[in-house]
Amino acid sequence: MNTIKKIILLFCVTTSFVACKDDEISNIDNKFTSEIDNIVDNVILSTYKNLDEKAGDLVTALGTLNNARTQANLEAGREAWRATRIPWEQSEGFLFGPVDAQGLDPAMDSWPVNVEDLNAVLNSSDNITKSYLDALEGTVKGFHTLEWLLFGLNGDKPVSELTDRQFQYLQACAQSLKGATSQLYNAWKEDGGNFGAIVKTAGQAGNNTYISQKVAIQEFKDGMLLIADEVGNGKIDEPFSSENLLFEESRFSANSKADFANNMRSIQNIYLGGVNGSTGLGLSSIVKEKNNALDAELKTAISEAINAIEAIPGTFSDAVFNNKVAVSNAQDKVKTLETLIKSKLEPLINSL
Repeated sequence: MNTIKKIILLFCVTTSFVACKDDEISNIDNKFTSEIDNIVDNVILSTYKNLDEKAGDLVTALGTLNNARTQANLEAGREAWRATRIPWEQSEGFLFGPVDAQGLDPAMDSWPVNVEDLNAVLNSSDNITKSYLDALEGTVKGFHTLEWLLFGLNGDKPVSELTDRQFQYLQACAQSLKGATSQLYNAWKEDGGNFGAIVKTAGQAGNNTYISQKVAIQEFKDGMLLIADEVGNGKIDEPFSSENLLFEESRFSANSKADFANNMRSIQNIYLGGVNGSTGLGLSSIVKEKNNALDAELKTAISEAINAIEAIPGTFSDAVFNNKVAVSNAQDKVKTLETLIKSKLEPLINSL
């Protein structure tokens, strides 16, 4: 065989080999398309849509309260706050992307409330509007400022204690929160910022945020791990180990247990690929194919964490002092889940 023919043959073989390798890489990198698409569309976007709708209901409820300042309307405003809180807490298992990059998390959910600065605004002659509050720090707006004004220090604030300035603040604060939820939802929507498409096109040419589908799957896992750590070692541990309720988030509304349980549901939703008890293609689909026993273990650990939190008697504030065994059990279940994600789920995903 002459040299030219050898070169041609070598070129053909090499080209075929590269083509095969490219096809192999492409096939590997598209293996999790269904799971990623479902998580984005039916978990993340669905949750953010619900959050934005509930925030709109909250604006309406507090407008009604301002127009008719009755105890019944105050209670309705409180329920609207709680309803809005559910999808927000169920989104904390995926605090990445626009919610982080655009500073929306602290704008909506900073804790604790800066009561001194809040009172300074209330005692000023400033016109309290949405745009005015939009420019302020997160500690004087968002969920917990609304909570403080709606419930009061002990959760039993009567409507008669609300001043004209507080009613004004409530309305503007709810409108500011709605602006943030709309910004967040829009950032993910196809007809908005379309961050969802960035996640869904992981591994495709030109996607520098998610250079592979594996990176996107790791992002989901990291979100699950982050919130498990935050609940077990922060939200529960800080008030419990110190016996100091100043560290208890959502204590004015006695909503702490619901917050913690919904944080665990955010993990469950990403893992199972659905919301409100539904299931689809989530991380479970990937894990089950590789390790059926681990999949079952994770599902059990998530359920046990939710059940243990909800089994704490009474309010979390009371249980910190009077039901320590129940609080400790809930914390242990959350930490067990965290350890499982870190020690077993993470290595499995890293090996994909």
